[in-house]
Amino acid sequence: MRFAVNLAPFQEWCHPKTLATLAQEAESAGWEGFFLWDHMNWDRWGPQIGDPWIGLAAAALTTQHLKLGTMVTPVFRRRPTHLARQTTSLQQLCDGRLILGVGLGAPDPEESTHLGEPDDLKTRAQITDEHLDLLKRLWTGRPVIHRGTHYHVKTRGFQPKPPPIPIWIAATVPFQPGPTARAARHQGLVAASFDRALTPEELQPLSQPGQDLVAGAWTGKDPQKDRDLVQAYAAAGVTWWLEPLDPWRAPLEELRQRLRSGPPSV
Repeated sequence: MRFAVNLAPFQEWCHPKTLATLAQEAESAGWEGFFLWDHMNWDRWGPQIGDPWIGLAAAALTTQHLKLGTMVTPVFRRRPTHLARQTTSLQQLCDGRLILGVGLGAPDPEESTHLGEPDDLKTRAQITDEHLDLLKRLWTGRPVIHRGTHYHVKTRGFQPKPPPIPIWIAATVPFQPGPTARAARHQGLVAASFDRALTPEELQPLSQPGQDLVAGAWTGKDPQKDRDLVQAYAAAGVTWWLEPLDPWRAPLEELRQRLRSGPPSV
């Protein structure tokens, strides 16, 4: 199992220089991944929200080995051509350490209808599937002619061709066939709940050979309980532990101390 932190670029953490420092601290503490939320207009934790792509670019310049990525990007509100350019440039900048996390986005209206985006999950899912198909074709660097339901693209090829970029797909409880099937077509599944940690029994059926299974819980209070929990997750097939440094969990300074203390001991 590998260990990563997942944090929101909100409030005092919205500044790219701060995120670069946090990433450097995470790498020094022994974490192997550093992931940022991708939000635009979340009322509960706004209005100070940093752009994750600029934050990850800054983090790439202060780290050497840390995996970097979004957790997760709602691609229904990003153009595939723009995302192709952003991810390619970031993958070059971080020397192949990028992982793209993808989901259908938060249910909050300020993240969808307030910005002129669809709130219907079925529509979002259709856009996501077409977007990912087109994005992967753009990553090849070859010519693309695409006339789909949601996107029309014609290009002689997007160059340079990036090093391979793994895609992890988010799924939340209760797990539905759509997200899990989407994840099966890519490199990983991020299992999550909006209000609690998942149990190993819930995670075990999601484990698939050759695919990353990403999940985690809050640790750092009781080393023995942490060790038992991590071992149970590993036995259920989890390959990446994702420590949730959620802004409602604790003050930012306490979350920073958790980051600096490093992964749970196993």
